[in-house]
Amino acid sequence: MAKNSGKDSVVIIDYGSGNLRSAAKAFERVIVDAGLGYDVVVSDKAEDVACASHVVLPGQGAFGDCMSGLKGIDGMVEAIEQRVIKQGQPFLGICVGMQLMVTRGLEYGEHAGLNWIEGEVVPMTPDDKALKIPHMGWNDILLPSLGEQDNAHFVLRSVESTEKSDAHYYFVHSFMVECKYSHHILATTQYGGSVAAVIGRDNMVGVQFHPEKSQENGLRLLSDFLHWKP
Repeated sequence: MAKNSGKDSVVIIDYGSGNLRSAAKAFERVIVDAGLGYDVVVSDKAEDVACASHVVLPGQGAFGDCMSGLKGIDGMVEAIEQRVIKQGQPFLGICVGMQLMVTRGLEYGEHAGLNWIEGEVVPMTPDDKALKIPHMGWNDILLPSLGEQDNAHFVLRSVESTEKSDAHYYFVHSFMVECKYSHHILATTQYGGSVAAVIGRDNMVGVQFHPEKSQENGLRLLSDFLHWKP
């Protein structure tokens, strides 16, 4: 991985959960292809987050375990909240990293999240009982219908249509986010019902799928994230 050289840095937080190598490689490719002057830093140090230009929180596993791992790093939650909430740097949560953005998770008990977006993480219960859990595989994402929002979020500008998208992304999850307010849901997917695929507000966005595993569509989304000026 690139080390922090003093340039603007995309910091991928290492807290014992997440596909760190794949995420870092995907960001490195996007940076080279777009000619951007960023370092990619995988770090478990709060001081690296404190000076990041972009903060990325991946996540795999159970909600409570991931939250405990994040809290277990001295000063990390405080550094993230200082950089993202108070200083307004762009933030991307991936999979469980997205789920940690909400108020609480109901996976193996009740666990407090970061509470940046009001909502909770609940078990997936597809209407079609033939659909397997975990939800694993490629799905389209759908933007809100025209009129619900003025236009697509900048990070989703590569998604071509509000009706049907050719933007397939790779999902692996058994739990899903339910937001209190619908305007925090930026895109959905269908899996026996509507499932939040992208959530966000202000300078933060979270994706339930794995952009680093989603081939060209995922790379375009990461590129849009790096070009985003919230």
